[in-house]
Amino acid sequence: MHDDRTDEMFAKVDALLAQTAAHLPDARERQRLRSTTDLTLHQIAVALSTSPDLVEAWETGLIEPTGRDRAAYARLLEGLLSQERSRGQGASPSGVPAPPTAPEGAARLRPVETTTPPTTPAARYTPAHAQVEHPPGRRAFPGQPDQNEFPAGPLAVLANTGTLTAHLADGTTRSCPANTLIDVLHWALALGLGQPRLNTYDRPADPLVVLTVSAANHLGLPAGLDDRARLRLPDRHPVLAELELDGWKLTRSGFGAWARIYRNPEPKRRLCVQVAVVPWGALSEGGWNTPADLTPSALARWLGTYADRVLTPCGSTAVCGQKLMTALRPPTRPVLNDNGTWRGEKNPAGLWQPLDPAPPEAHHEHPLAQGRDSRDALDEEAWDWTRSLTADEETTYPYVVGLDINFAFAAAASSAVVGMNTPPEHVTRPDFNEKVPGSWYCDLSHIAHNPRLPSPLTSSGQPPTGPAWYATPTLAYAVKELGATVQPLEAYLRHESSRYFDPWYKRLRDAYLATMKDLGITTDMPPADFLTAMRTLHTADPAVLALLAAIKATSKGGIGKLRAGPHDPHRAPYEPWPALNTPTWRPDLRAAIISRARINMHRKMRKTAEHTSRYPLAVLSDCALYPAHQPSALDVTPQGKDGKAVPGAFRLGVNPGYAKEEGIRTIDWYQQMLEDGANPARYVKDAGI
Repeated sequence: MHDDRTDEMFAKVDALLAQTAAHLPDARERQRLRSTTDLTLHQIAVALSTSPDLVEAWETGLIEPTGRDRAAYARLLEGLLSQERSRGQGASPSGVPAPPTAPEGAARLRPVETTTPPTTPAARYTPAHAQVEHPPGRRAFPGQPDQNEFPAGPLAVLANTGTLTAHLADGTTRSCPANTLIDVLHWALALGLGQPRLNTYDRPADPLVVLTVSAANHLGLPAGLDDRARLRLPDRHPVLAELELDGWKLTRSGFGAWARIYRNPEPKRRLCVQVAVVPWGALSEGGWNTPADLTPSALARWLGTYADRVLTPCGSTAVCGQKLMTALRPPTRPVLNDNGTWRGEKNPAGLWQPLDPAPPEAHHEHPLAQGRDSRDALDEEAWDWTRSLTADEETTYPYVVGLDINFAFAAAASSAVVGMNTPPEHVTRPDFNEKVPGSWYCDLSHIAHNPRLPSPLTSSGQPPTGPAWYATPTLAYAVKELGATVQPLEAYLRHESSRYFDPWYKRLRDAYLATMKDLGITTDMPPADFLTAMRTLHTADPAVLALLAAIKATSKGGIGKLRAGPHDPHRAPYEPWPALNTPTWRPDLRAAIISRARINMHRKMRKTAEHTSRYPLAVLSDCALYPAHQPSALDVTPQGKDGKAVPGAFRLGVNPGYAKEEGIRTIDWYQQMLEDGANPARYVKDAGI
C-alpha cells in the first residue's frame, strides 16, 4: 500500500541513486568550466530551475547538490567538458559521466536575480538559518533530509517596492516575478523554501510566505477582513476562485490571516504553502507582537530565528506550540514490509487518535459535562490565593517582593508521565499507584494545612472540605511528601504512558535560553548580576524581547491548546467543537502539567519557610508575593552558610524553574489591594514603589 510517506521515501531513494550515479569534478574545476564558456550564474540557474546563489555555492564547494539537482548539474558539466575537448583546448583531469535522465521540467516561475547581502542589520539577534556544512552525500542524521534540501531557508517576506521582492531569513533578497497569488505559490515551491523535519518520522515544514501590506495590495488582497465573525475572505472572493481554477485547496479554516494552501501531492512531491497576511493581523495577534517598525528584511530574519529555534510559524503561537508537539512526536511512522514495501504504522511515541476525556476531566462545555455537578469536575488549575498579614512581625516589613518562576509550566511538562492512546479505564476503590497517570476521586480533607501557605490540593489555595478529583501528581505529592494516607473511591486510569513532552520542553527550553543569552543573560550569572540585568531588560532590543515573548507564548499556548474550548458563538450548548477531533486535545495532559507546576511551587515555598521562616502573602499562577526588609529578591531567597542558594527553595537565575524578580511594592500597597478585593500578585509588576 502506497501513501504520501511511502512516496516521500521512494523519492529519497531515487535521489540517492541519482547522486551515486552522478560524479562531479572538484569545486575549482566546476568554476573553470563555466568561466571558459562565459556562462553566467544566472543562465545556469535558469537552466537548472534553481537560484544563482545556490549555483555559486556549488562552485565554491560550500554546498553539494543532491538528487536530481546533482544529476542535472553533472550533465551540464560533462557537456561543457565535451565542448572544451572538441575545441582542442585540453581535457580536464576530472571528467563526469552523463546521467541517464534529464531533470524534471522547470516550474512556472524562477528566481531571476542574484542575492544581495544585507547592509546594516536592524536587530541585534543572530540571523537565522545559517548553513550547516556536511560531507558530500551525508545526511544530518538518519532519515533526515540534507540541510541543503531547502537552500532558500524556511520562509520569505514579500514586499512591493516597484517590483515584488522576497526577503529571506539569511538576510538575502530575491526577485519574485509574481502578479497573482497563484504565481507566488508556484514561485515559493520552485525557490526551495522549507525547513528540515524535526523528527525522523515527521514531514519537512512547508514553505512560509509572509505578505506585507504592500505585497498584499500588489496581489489584489483587501487591506482588511470584512468577515469579522469568521476572520477570513468571503467564499466568493475572486482570489479564491482563481485558486480553485488552478487546482489549489484551502483547509476548513479558509483564507484568513494564516492560510494553508495546497494541491493534491504529485508523485514524490508535496505541494503546500503557508501564507501569513500581515495587514490582517497575522503577526500582531494570536500571541505574536512583532515590532511594527521592522523592515521586511529584519522581519524575515526575526521569523527565521524563531523558525530555527522553534519551528516554522504556521499560525498563532498557540497553534505553533501544538504543532511542535506533533512535529517532535509524529502520530505515524514508516515500517518496512517483508516484501520490501513500506506501510504507515501508528507511532507509539506519538498521539495518534482523538480520545474522549474521563467525565471529570471534560471541559465544562463538553457533551460529557452536561448535567455534571461542579464538585464532580477535576479542578487542576493554577493558584489564585491571598491572605491577610497574620503575624505581628509581618506588619513590620516595609516591602513586598514578587517572585516569578521562569518557564514554570513548560518546566513542569518536563519528565511528566502522561497517558497516551488508550481510553481511560474506570475502576472503583483502586489502590493508589503514583506511576499510573489518571484522575482519582479521593478525600484529602484530613491533611493538616498551614494557613500561611496555599493548599497544594486546590486552585483556590483553600484546603479541601470533602472528596474531590485529583490528577496523579497531586495525589502522589500528598502521599509522598505530605505524609497522607489515601484510599481512592474511584479512578479513571491510563496504563499506557510515556514522557510525551520531554522533546517539546527541551526544544522550547533551548530556544528560551538562547534568546535570553542574546539579551545578555546567561545561566552562569551570580544572583546579584542576574537581578541587575533583569531590571534593565525592558531597555533591550525590542525585536529580541518580542522574540522572547513569542517563545513564552508558544509554550503557554501549546499547553492551553490541550484543553481548548469552543470559539463559535452560535454553537448550541454541549455540542462538540472541532478541537475535539484532534489527538492533542487532551485535558488530562494539561491537568497533569498544571498539577506538577503547582506542587513544584509549593515545595519551594515549604523549603523557603524552613530556612527563612517567611511565608507567601499572595500567589497567582506562577508568581508569589513575599514580605521583605529590603526592596530586592535577594532579601527573600534563602542562602546557605556557604553563600550559595538552598537546594529546593526559590533560587534566582534564568534557568526554567528558577525565579526572577517580578516586582517590588510597599506593604501599604499590598494591604490596600486586599481591601479593594484584588489579588496583589496580579498587579505587582505594573505599579512602582
